[in-house]
Amino acid sequence: MKLAPLACFLCAIAGAFAQSPRSLVLEPAGEPKNKHVVLLSGDEEYRSEESLPMLAKILSQRHGFRCTVLFALDPDGVINPDNIRSLANADALDSADVIIMAIRWRDYPDEQMKHFVDAYRRGVPIIAIRTSTHAFKNSEGRYVEFSKFGKNVLGEEWVDHWGHHNHEATRAVLEPRAENNPLLNGVRDIFGPTDVYEVYPPSDIEVLLRGQVLAGMKPDSPAATHAKKRRSDNIEQPVNNPMMPLVWTRLHRNDAGRENKILVSTIGASVDFESEDLRRLIVNGVHWALDLPIPERADVAYVEPFKARYFGSTIHGYQRGMRPADYGLKK
Repeated sequence: MKLAPLACFLCAIAGAFAQSPRSLVLEPAGEPKNKHVVLLSGDEEYRSEESLPMLAKILSQRHGFRCTVLFALDPDGVINPDNIRSLANADALDSADVIIMAIRWRDYPDEQMKHFVDAYRRGVPIIAIRTSTHAFKNSEGRYVEFSKFGKNVLGEEWVDHWGHHNHEATRAVLEPRAENNPLLNGVRDIFGPTDVYEVYPPSDIEVLLRGQVLAGMKPDSPAATHAKKRRSDNIEQPVNNPMMPLVWTRLHRNDAGRENKILVSTIGASVDFESEDLRRLIVNGVHWALDLPIPERADVAYVEPFKARYFGSTIHGYQRGMRPADYGLKK
């Protein structure tokens, strides 16, 4: 009989876990724009499980978008970026007007992957951050070809680190032809501790910013001057001449005949988003994706205090025991 209270307690705990929200939904403050932004987190290194809720708070509370953040979850509802087979509540993508993705080598089951593919095929605009150039590694099922999503849709897949990882940071440099592009309204100073990616996107992209490799990890570190062999052809070149594309746009016609507006930023770890102008670039990107007027200088102040965890493997990286609701609004 003494076991009965314990059993009831355990059942109550299990019930609470079962009822715990499996995604984070943020309703718009102020005048709503009646648009739904769905943000996909899930990477083992760059802490998208914390940066995307922060961006969703800015988009919802400062700009009037309804936002849903999706996570990789274990069966108990706890966030686990290592779980490459999980995109909980993927059906939120069925009503997405814009997708922001910051994921890495996911292998979603078909029943989850279908929601992403359907949104893509109906022409939903996509903002792809950092490791989303290598978002999927589908091992089986109907969507194996999406393992080439980065190359085929975004314009590039994983090639290599161009800057020395965790030794050479990145400074964004304006592409002269993009000087008057409204996507760069208020965007003038982006620095991030992550390194420049080696990329060779196709000629149909429009480069907005290039990545200057720095000889150090500080905002005032000088530009690196060493040379490096390209993975594409094994020819050596100075790392900053030419500089690799860092941010670009593309109009992509998909296999269903619809056009997707694409914005790619290969800078975008959680710690990179301590750069106000990088946050502004993403907010501008959402307006651009939806054909809405882009603010002259979008308000991207944190809604709540935010201190990014540094990038690194999950062995010493993400905060354990967190659930989607733990990243919600505290007030």
